[in-house]
Amino acid sequence: MKYYAVIVAGGSGTRMNASLPKQFLILNGKPVIMHTISAFFASPQKPEIIVVLNKQYFDSWKDLCRKYQFNIKHKLVAGGSTRFYSVKEALDLIEETSVVAIHDAVRPLINVNIIAEAYEKALNNGNAVVAVPSKDSVRLQEADGISKSLNRNQVFLVQTPQTFQSQLLKKAYEQEYQENFTDDASVVESSGVQINLLPGDPDNFKITFPIDLQVAELILKEESR
Repeated sequence: MKYYAVIVAGGSGTRMNASLPKQFLILNGKPVIMHTISAFFASPQKPEIIVVLNKQYFDSWKDLCRKYQFNIKHKLVAGGSTRFYSVKEALDLIEETSVVAIHDAVRPLINVNIIAEAYEKALNNGNAVVAVPSKDSVRLQEADGISKSLNRNQVFLVQTPQTFQSQLLKKAYEQEYQENFTDDASVVESSGVQINLLPGDPDNFKITFPIDLQVAELILKEESR
C-alpha cells in the first residue's frame, strides 16, 4: 500500500506577532515545520510527503532547507484561499490508491507511534481522526443566546493527523465548499462517512501564540534528556 502525508502550512503568523509565518519560526534549533516533516519521515509507513505552502513563501522555504541542510524529500504545492482548497490542491497530486494523512505543519510534537497507528486504522477502517477528551467543563451556546451544559466525557478536541483511504477522501473533496468545513473530518463526514476517533496526545498542540512555542521548546528539551 502507498502512503502519503499532506503537511498543510498556510499560516501567516499574525497571532504570533511575528514577521515570518509560524511554521518557519525556530523551535529547538530548526523551523517548526521541519520537526513536523521529520516525524512523518520517521514513521514505519515512510509516506511520500506533500507540503502545501502559500506560493509567496516558496523561495523562503527553499532558502531554509539550504540553510538547515534539510534534505527530506518532499513535493511542494501552492495552497488555496482556504484549508479546503489547499488540501484539494495536494490531493490532485495523488493518483494511485493509497492512505493519506493530513497534518497541520504547526503541530510539530506529533508522536511517531500515533502517526503509525493512524495509518493502520485508516487502512483497515477507512479513516482515523486523532482527538483528545476535553479536560474542562463545556457548554453549548444556542441561537437564542441560552447555553446548556454538555457531558464533557462525550466531547473530544480534534487534532491532526486526520487519515483516510484516498478514494474516500478524494470523493469527499469533490463536494462544493461549505463554511462548516473546518477540517478534513467535517468534509468527509459531510459525504456520508462515519468518522473514527483515535486517542491523541495533549502534547500534539498547535503552535498559535508565542507561549505555545516556549512550551514546545521545554517539552523537546525534556524529551532529549
